[in-house]
Amino acid sequence: MQFKDYYQTLGVPRSATLEEIKKAFRKLARKYHPDVSKEANAEERMRDLNEAYAVLSDPEKRAAYDQLGSGYQPGQEFRPPPGWDSGFEFSSRGFSPNEAANFSDFFAELFGRMGAGSGGFRTQSGHFQMRGEDHHARVMLDLEDTFTGATRQITLRVPKQDNQGRIQLATRTLNIRIPQGVYEGQVIRLAGQGAPGMSGAATGDLLLEVHFNPHPRFRPDGRDLHMTLPVAPWEAALGAVLEVDLPTSHLKVRIPQGAQSGTQLRVRGKGIPGNPPGDLLLDIRVVLPPADSPRARQLYETMAREMAFDPRKEGWK
Repeated sequence: MQFKDYYQTLGVPRSATLEEIKKAFRKLARKYHPDVSKEANAEERMRDLNEAYAVLSDPEKRAAYDQLGSGYQPGQEFRPPPGWDSGFEFSSRGFSPNEAANFSDFFAELFGRMGAGSGGFRTQSGHFQMRGEDHHARVMLDLEDTFTGATRQITLRVPKQDNQGRIQLATRTLNIRIPQGVYEGQVIRLAGQGAPGMSGAATGDLLLEVHFNPHPRFRPDGRDLHMTLPVAPWEAALGAVLEVDLPTSHLKVRIPQGAQSGTQLRVRGKGIPGNPPGDLLLDIRVVLPPADSPRARQLYETMAREMAFDPRKEGWK
């Protein structure tokens, strides 16, 4: 996926006001609109202009895009850093999947989670009412939180636009309860923490999408947990019972005789809590001790003479 510099596309500086962005877009749109343009690449250029304008004219998308910084070059191979948009509070206005499909993979990767807006209705008295928009935010939690449940304080950044059309970031702090067994991608709904409604209609909700901070030993996959388990050659060859430390407990695991690197062991019910709980998946990695002493080197030489072992022998697995 290639990085897109939306400011360069519209020919405006990163400090441009909303009015300057609108002016630049209108000028370029008159030049490249396929109905009037004689440029050979008019259709593609217009698509790029529409995409850049869709981001930079929206305070929320622009604030999130600016979070990526200016260190990338257009066309550079790009993957968004993990958790790049964590803590940004978005409203629910956005593009439908069909509309977003007209834009690039870069746009879809950054902004594809934004949904559609809320609808309104009229009361019997004729007053128009509209429920407040739901807001969305991604929050990063520690894996340990899902095993015990927790109360955490989070700070959300809320993009606002000032009178000059420049983006400002307001913040708000919330105490939230993390239920035991929450998993990657799960949404926690905080009722009444979204946008206020119109004419007395209900306030929207705040939807928090859960993601986990990188863990040094575990990788969550739904409710399952993956872990690489280093074992010594003799533990793999002879079999062994090893103790594995989980986030909040300990577990004894039997390594079968003859285990090889790449062997995967499944321990039922020892993943993320739930109904049912996930599993623990242990990927065996055989680790050789170094020949860094005369005695260690002697042991390896003895094995080489007496075992007649050829790992490249045809048919060896």
